Amino acid sequence: MRLGDRFGAHRVLEPKGALPRAALRLDNQTPPYDNEIGLRVHALHITSTSFTRLWQEAAGDRERFAAAVMNIVGRQGKFQDPVTGSGGVLLATVDFVGPALGIDLLPGDPLVSMVSLALTPLRLDSVGAVNLSLGQVEVEGYAILFESGLWAKLPDDLPAELALMALDVAGAPAYTARYVHAGQRVLVVGGGKAGLLCLHEAKKRVGVTGQVILVEKDETRGGTALRLGLADNLVIADASRGLEVMREVERVTDGKLADVAFNCVSLPDTEMGTILATRDEGKIIFFSMSTDFSRAALGAEGAGKPVEMIIGNGYLPGHAQIALQALRENEALRKHFTGFLSQSEPQA
Repeated sequence: MRLGDRFGAHRVLEPKGALPRAALRLDNQTPPYDNEIGLRVHALHITSTSFTRLWQEAAGDRERFAAAVMNIVGRQGKFQDPVTGSGGVLLATVDFVGPALGIDLLPGDPLVSMVSLALTPLRLDSVGAVNLSLGQVEVEGYAILFESGLWAKLPDDLPAELALMALDVAGAPAYTARYVHAGQRVLVVGGGKAGLLCLHEAKKRVGVTGQVILVEKDETRGGTALRLGLADNLVIADASRGLEVMREVERVTDGKLADVAFNCVSLPDTEMGTILATRDEGKIIFFSMSTDFSRAALGAEGAGKPVEMIIGNGYLPGHAQIALQALRENEALRKHFTGFLSQSEPQA
């Protein structure tokens, strides 16, 4: 059999010896090896941080946005934002299943990749419609998943675009399920898609004796979380203003602060607000690709805050099922997300 490295090192063109995420260029042309999966790609779900940056850089012009995405992939053989380093996930149909894999997957099966586009060999032939609300772009192309690559079959009971959105941030509700317990005070910073899924999972797990707090700068997004019944308290504040966030969280918790905090903000400089709003010996899970971990570590040290800080790596066993189940069991949240599906930027 013709086998490649299980972590994809054989696909690295530059620099040799690197792993795919750290590589400057990947081989996106060689047909899949016998321990790889070949995919016909239909859509990219780009991380919020990167999508926002590219859309703003394109000044809202679809053709410029499409050209930027094509340029990144053409230069690197993968989609990895050159500024943020982030990627996303893809929606695809299986084209080839390596015979050495022995997995429950057949050509024609629809799936979502559960590893970052920043390490996935990808070729794009075209870029189509852009969905601003979901952070998705329709494409035609081909991708490769390595032997170590994670994937999830698309469920039959949810729209593909909706499942793609949820699976891109599946790590967030999965970490919430792991670290949140009954009676705790839980803080979620950022009310975007990942934040709303965290809120749902937190509300479910803290029970009637717990408290779930959302910090959100945008009043409309914050109001949506309250309307959906996902937060007990809403703090309208700029998450980069650390002292303001801390004081407001002190106010709604009677000075006790949060036991567990989740940072899901796609903007920089929000580390200290989350740290200061978390009690001593509490836990903080950082999911944002905008997080500066040096700033977080040194900031906590400088403030004398003995908090445990965890990098949300996007994967826990069962994370896909947890994210999809949130949409199944929360009809209001599912309808809210479904409303985004038609909000696309028309083709030029």
